[in-house]
Amino acid sequence: MKKVILLRFGEIYLKGKNKSYFERVLLNNIKNKVKEYGCDVVKISGRYLVANFDDMDLNSIINNLTKIFGLTSLSIATEFDTSKELLEKFLANYKTDAKTFRVTVKRADKTFSIASNEYEKILGGIVLDANPNLKVCLKNPELELVVEIRENKKTYILTKSIPCCGGMPVGTSGKGLILLSGGIDSPVAGYMMSKRGLELVGLHFHSFPYTSAQAKEKVCKLAKILTDYTGHFKLICCPFTEIQEEIHKHCAPEFMITIMRRIMMRIAKICCDKFGAKAIITGESLAQVASQTIESINVTNDAQTTYPVFRPCIGMDKMEIIEISKKIGTYDTSILPYEDCCTVFLPKNPVIKPHLDKAKREENKLDIEKLINKAIENLEIIEI
Repeated sequence: MKKVILLRFGEIYLKGKNKSYFERVLLNNIKNKVKEYGCDVVKISGRYLVANFDDMDLNSIINNLTKIFGLTSLSIATEFDTSKELLEKFLANYKTDAKTFRVTVKRADKTFSIASNEYEKILGGIVLDANPNLKVCLKNPELELVVEIRENKKTYILTKSIPCCGGMPVGTSGKGLILLSGGIDSPVAGYMMSKRGLELVGLHFHSFPYTSAQAKEKVCKLAKILTDYTGHFKLICCPFTEIQEEIHKHCAPEFMITIMRRIMMRIAKICCDKFGAKAIITGESLAQVASQTIESINVTNDAQTTYPVFRPCIGMDKMEIIEISKKIGTYDTSILPYEDCCTVFLPKNPVIKPHLDKAKREENKLDIEKLINKAIENLEIIEI
């Protein structure tokens, strides 16, 4: 008899013949999350199992496991060899302060001779004998004792499930490039796309000395927080000062943000080429600011058409985005008062509904290829 952690997965069940691939990736992700604790991780039928851990590490292990995309829930369980005698002896000595209870039997091992419904009644009677003050309540019990009789000839007894992140295992959907600013929205966008199985690489634009070293450190901290969910994170820092100075010098002020974002998209496309990403991710939310109108998004998209642009926050309002940022732990860092490059040379009246032909006329005033090449030559790669 020993304490273990049972892990459950969700959408992978729908993957048919490809299911084994997703299960392998998820197994590797779980192992990476708990390797520092020296515990064992194995796949059993319909579940994953974490065993042989130090009880002192249990809370930390559970905290790590709940942040793994692909897992839907976990339970701390008592494991022993499947045996009617062992199970009934365990429950005959089970004591609880609860007032109401029920027993739920999940008999995955159909070679076990007693049907689930019948065995629930038998086991419930044993628990009642050990706890005379208990009452049976099938709909909303204070305590639910779940007995899982699995195909590996092991039985697990547990009392509650702890929710996990759900989604798909990171790495099963390819790699995406997240445009990571120091704001609230982009870390949430990265989290949401990672939840759909994307491995992330980050691209951050900085405008030193107009933006401070603290602003860059803030983004690194946000990337570090995201690694709790995404695993290893490569952050690409792109110098953007000269580009913004040239836009400010030569282009109409109202088009500054539009042109800036078009150039960002071109640089993002090159970074996708260099680092193997197959999509660009942004934190844009429709109508939130001037650069996030339909017209602005269309003009931005035109700058590169090689890769799809994912905008998972597009239909969310600010409070919904803030709620997620608080849940994943990025909010307090995102609101630190360090500026990002989008605040540099900010025009008073940016164009809200830009026309593509006018945007192109303005950016033709720049030697865009030269500016981009220089920025790419000076990329800084930070492994997080």
